[in-house]
Amino acid sequence: MSSDTSESADIPEQQASGERPVLLVIADSLSYFGPKGGLAADHPRIWPNLVAAELGWDVELVARIGWTCRDAYWALIGDPRVWATVPRAGAVVFATGGMDSLPSPLPTALRELIRYVRPSFARRQVRTAYNWVQPKLSPLGWPVALPPAVSVDYLEQSRNALAGLRPELPMVAVLPSVHQCDAYARHHSGREPMVKAVTKWADTHSIPLVDLGEAVRENVFHGEANPDGIHWGWEGHVAVAQAMVKALSEATAREVRTA
Repeated sequence: MSSDTSESADIPEQQASGERPVLLVIADSLSYFGPKGGLAADHPRIWPNLVAAELGWDVELVARIGWTCRDAYWALIGDPRVWATVPRAGAVVFATGGMDSLPSPLPTALRELIRYVRPSFARRQVRTAYNWVQPKLSPLGWPVALPPAVSVDYLEQSRNALAGLRPELPMVAVLPSVHQCDAYARHHSGREPMVKAVTKWADTHSIPLVDLGEAVRENVFHGEANPDGIHWGWEGHVAVAQAMVKALSEATAREVRTA
């Protein structure tokens, strides 16, 4: 993380005496996977913890592999960890949308239900078949896991729910990452429609965006990223953290001006 803390200078301290603000991050696996796989939420090198360390905040990371903007909304309204954190939050980051934009020629519900197939040998056969078909059909580019209009609708429901509880609470969202993942045949035609839809929504509500694709492109295509082609290496996490600190500074400074 850069030693330049000028971007965080405008971020106010929590008003409650002796209590540090909490960065609430609702995200997918890009928030906690490193170059060799998934990591614990308190790992110091994943981007949510890099951001919190830069700001001098605590962090609450609520995330799972494969989460979309729909899952983020469900977490917001259904996870008691989120309920406990919102009153203490200094800002909320919705870091989902990348999964939404990936090709999903087989129904997303099918992928989610594979884990429930019994007996175990049948589950393995279904998973093997799914993993064989998915890359074969991905170049079709359609349908995506979640259409842009639906993703934005869930983002707006999330924004509106937070505004009803804490209208002054800063919020940051993201634009999808990039990938070269063989499981999706290195295909990502759904990214640009998602970028356009989320950007339009964010502009309407003056919500800062972090372009994950711009931040991690070099790491994913030319650096030491995860061999799966979709998750990042440490340089990617650092780049996202730097961009996120800047966006949070912008978001909180705007709230201070409009208060």
